[in-house]
Amino acid sequence: MDQDRRARLRELLIADRDGESASTVALVCGRCVKELSITGAGATVLSHLGIGSGSADHPSRGLVHATNPTSAGLEDLQLTVGEGPCLDAFASGGPVLVPDLAAEGARWPAFTPGALALGAAAVFSFPLQVGVARLGSLDLYRGSPGSLSRSEMSDALILTDMATHGISDELAGHHTADMSWLLDPHVEVYQAAGMAQVQLETTTETALLRLRGYAFAHDLPLAEVARRVVTRRLRFTQEEDWS
Repeated sequence: MDQDRRARLRELLIADRDGESASTVALVCGRCVKELSITGAGATVLSHLGIGSGSADHPSRGLVHATNPTSAGLEDLQLTVGEGPCLDAFASGGPVLVPDLAAEGARWPAFTPGALALGAAAVFSFPLQVGVARLGSLDLYRGSPGSLSRSEMSDALILTDMATHGISDELAGHHTADMSWLLDPHVEVYQAAGMAQVQLETTTETALLRLRGYAFAHDLPLAEVARRVVTRRLRFTQEEDWS
């Protein structure tokens, strides 16, 4: 039965590609929206920052594709607050299925209010992995509460596998820490973290925490804070005034 479902989804992706220049990952995300009764989908890769000899091995995400602004916003929110279903899926190596996000306030106290404000009522994240090597996650959200059906769950796992192969193809020729191939504003975050690390004379992990703290305190996307640092409109000091 799974082979039949896989063959059907493969044929649909081939049809989706006809006349389109979109990547496999983009096609998979679009097909998720059509097949799984969800509102939006996104795929990200996860790498590790290692700027400087004293830096911590801190995870950082890069957006590969999002089907709509809310999907992109959910990824940015998780990068800002450092918690959420995508990060949990990557850490655990298993799906994170949350049919009612409003009930998860204690689990993700910083992520949940912002995600609800963006319009996500249910979230489902699946790790993209080859064997034991995890590459990122396929992230789905729904605008109303509700679980994935059994057949939708089967299709989600198959589409996750297809997205994994797409990510593997995209990563070919790149070091695992190289995200320069991503058309993603999050790449600027990594550059800003390195600059803030030098300004604060601290580790990359602490610099990222300062970036996130500033974004949270000023209700700004982390990408915007990074842009201000990179363009030298914002400089961090040991005792910066955030008023």
